[in-house]
Amino acid sequence: MAWSIAQVARMSGVTSRTLRHYDEIGLLPPARVGGNGYRYYEEDQLLRLQQVLVLRELGLGLTEIKEIVERHTDPIAALREHHQRLLAERDRLDEVARMVERTIAELQQNEGKTTMSKISRPENLFEGFDGARYAADARERWPEQWQQSGQQELLASRTPEELEQMQREATAGMIRMAEHMLAGTPADAPQVFAELDVHYRHLSESWAPTAAQYLHLARMQAQEERFRANYEQVAEGLAEYMRDAMTAYAHARLG
Repeated sequence: MAWSIAQVARMSGVTSRTLRHYDEIGLLPPARVGGNGYRYYEEDQLLRLQQVLVLRELGLGLTEIKEIVERHTDPIAALREHHQRLLAERDRLDEVARMVERTIAELQQNEGKTTMSKISRPENLFEGFDGARYAADARERWPEQWQQSGQQELLASRTPEELEQMQREATAGMIRMAEHMLAGTPADAPQVFAELDVHYRHLSESWAPTAAQYLHLARMQAQEERFRANYEQVAEGLAEYMRDAMTAYAHARLG
């Protein structure tokens, strides 16, 4: 039995335009193309589409997804691996939920205090977040530079303790940036740039962006909710302040 691209779009919730894009990049070719140019999909393609959607839910980029689905010729083995990934993601989200619950309790307990004194342990704000997602965005947008840099192997070699230390250092930097913002320090002030020297150095331990890529990260952190929320939990307006500071830094020191 075969289904048209319109039928697959309706049953999966994936637009026809996205399905055509998946075909163009070799991720999900149809079973056949009719004489009228219409794409038709069979059971094997539906199973592959399910794999693609599962991996997208896990935050993987299309390039990595293509490598994974092409590596697995046994659909049962592939589903088992995806199931394990989902279980791990469930555990991570459970930790994120506990983190949010703890933050709500602290904010309620300390209601009325200043923004920077509401939170007893700032590192608690970020438990459960996967810092590799920042790198995943870079890997998907600039795959050649990422592969040439060897950063995937470097990240994989990090111990949990090292990754946790990196996270704590990043959190401490965000707190210091918030203090500059609340003090009214201009985004291009020398003390802010000194902080971004540390930020860029830490970022370069997993991936060293060019000036253009650093500018993209600056915009992304202010615009995309998954990153913006991290800054806004520390201090309201910090996402925009960080964007402005990173933008100035990129033009001044990375150009």
